[in-house]
Amino acid sequence: MRPMLRMTSAALLLWGVGFTGSASAADNPTVTWNLSTCGPPRAFTAGVEALAKHVESESGGKFTIKIHYGEELGKAVDNLDNIKLGSFEIAQICTGYHPGKNPAITVLDLPALPLADPDVHARVHDAIYKDPVIVKEFQRWNATVFMSVLQPQSEVMGTGEPPMKMEDFKSMRVRALGGTGDALRNLGAVPTSVPAPEVYNALERGVFRAAAFPYTYAFASYKLPEISKWYTTNLAPGANNCPTVVSLDALKALPANYREMLEKGRPVAYEALKKAQKVIDEKNLADWQKRGLTAIKYSDEELKKFLDKGAKPVWAAWVKASAAKGVPAQELLDKVLAEAAKAKKELGK
Repeated sequence: MRPMLRMTSAALLLWGVGFTGSASAADNPTVTWNLSTCGPPRAFTAGVEALAKHVESESGGKFTIKIHYGEELGKAVDNLDNIKLGSFEIAQICTGYHPGKNPAITVLDLPALPLADPDVHARVHDAIYKDPVIVKEFQRWNATVFMSVLQPQSEVMGTGEPPMKMEDFKSMRVRALGGTGDALRNLGAVPTSVPAPEVYNALERGVFRAAAFPYTYAFASYKLPEISKWYTTNLAPGANNCPTVVSLDALKALPANYREMLEKGRPVAYEALKKAQKVIDEKNLADWQKRGLTAIKYSDEELKKFLDKGAKPVWAAWVKASAAKGVPAQELLDKVLAEAAKAKKELGK
């Protein structure tokens, strides 16, 4: 029996070395995930691009994530459905596209949340994504939320006299959607909905005086600085929550070492997102300065007006409507604010 035991122990030792070193074929299978996203490569996709490079490098080319741009695999609004169907393994979604499918997580779509700093933004989103309510909500779609795209907060750019105070938004027609539009309406503005590709012509014709877009890339993408006179820099009226989600079936099928690669790739992806946005901001702001656009930075007093008069009534309405649907809305909103305060303290922001 002793020789057999020695052989068995040796075999187990070798198996253990092979497992921890990820040397065996079983631990390093060839795996390809397809990722669905909309639009071309840009700052929005910088994170998943970095993630794909990370896992491919770490796996020696055995684990690859193939990114399909421009809704090649399906409409962006259908990405969550297609994850559930198993059409692909990973996707970028925007929860505001289908709030009825994921009502609890729309807390992150509320206006004026304290998420303007990207480091705070990442920490808060990751904390909310791990909340049991959110985890359960996405399990219904055979999905788990992996990371945020850190969509920048919106700002406002427009023509005519710049709104130096919150009162100056009264009666102003503004292209603004979702919670941002609701908050501006509470200030007396007149929000209107116009598809993004039509905003330039509408602003030029005077259909509205200003437009709210993610800062700064969206303004530049739609060439609004060419016809604008001013822009806000710190209003931060809201941002779309656009996470990357992964199929639970696909995740469970991965060997442990590949799952570990994904986890270690998250901070790599976040750094890529922040770097890409910083490069774009520096380029755009330099261009806007050359064009002579007025940059508006609001005082703390004015920002408090926006929060109290514009945003908080939207929060209250969301809590009431969501609670009626069985969502622990107030608890989720409180958690967002608490996590933001915690992150700011820990990061010294």
